[in-house]
Amino acid sequence: MKDLLTGTAAAVRSALQTQVRRRRTVHGDSPGGDAQFDIDKVAEKAVWEHVWRHAPVPVAVYTEDEGLRTTGPRPEHVLVVDPIDGTRPASAGLEMATVSVAAARMGEGRPTVGDVVAAHVLEIKSGAWFYADARSGLHTGGHDRPVPDLSPNTDLTRMFWSMELNGHPMRLMCDAYGHLVDASANTGGIFVFNSASYSITRIITGQLDAFVDVGNRILRDRPETEIAFRRVGRGSVLHLFGYDIAASVFLARRAGVVITDAYGDSLDTMPLLALDPASQRSCVAASTPQLHAALLQSIIWNPVSGGTP
Repeated sequence: MKDLLTGTAAAVRSALQTQVRRRRTVHGDSPGGDAQFDIDKVAEKAVWEHVWRHAPVPVAVYTEDEGLRTTGPRPEHVLVVDPIDGTRPASAGLEMATVSVAAARMGEGRPTVGDVVAAHVLEIKSGAWFYADARSGLHTGGHDRPVPDLSPNTDLTRMFWSMELNGHPMRLMCDAYGHLVDASANTGGIFVFNSASYSITRIITGQLDAFVDVGNRILRDRPETEIAFRRVGRGSVLHLFGYDIAASVFLARRAGVVITDAYGDSLDTMPLLALDPASQRSCVAASTPQLHAALLQSIIWNPVSGGTP
């Protein structure tokens, strides 16, 4: 399993490195509604070709753009792959982009995050990587420090953290945690990477203290905000999908990161192969239990503006 996961990610990275010019052309939308750029097509092709050639037994493969395919009958495992988590940074030649690959038991065909048995995240630009499976602990390589190296920070005002804005109405996000941005932007740091797996793995490396994506909780608590989410999502609800975080959640837990949805509940029940808003999730991840609790208590869960234009 390790060879298949790491080999798949390496094949994607290799294919992307051959792209001399990034045109940033949008070729349509993924089934979930996210815009698909030219490099997404390259990465999707590399995933399927590698798995088809190298899987030692039949496996299912679920990717952001192509959905579910199998290399043979009755697969026991499914590879849940985000070929490029951070397409926009990758298109800009920045480092905040990864290949995210999780392997889960297929079971009755409705696997969840709790069924993941192995995970790998590979940084596309640097080549640094993380791997873990059910039989071993966390393994890493290519970093400039020993990893994991979790921050001990418990102070919201000193927090280095990232948040998500793609498909998230800015006014709603400002209502929810604009005060946290104000409190931490100078004495800490606030970042928008547009890659959940990159953000979560930055907590493992100690570069960040926390990652917050509260969109799905706001929608669940305030159904009337759906019109605002669909407006900025060009008709779709773009919260966290299973392929976004399946691998990084598995890795983060083994590193000691506190990671839950925005209600503080386990992400284990999150479906891996479904895209509807009810199957999407929110996420709050932190390097310490104290910081995680402080975030849940400090975010404003009843935003007043409703995200209206």
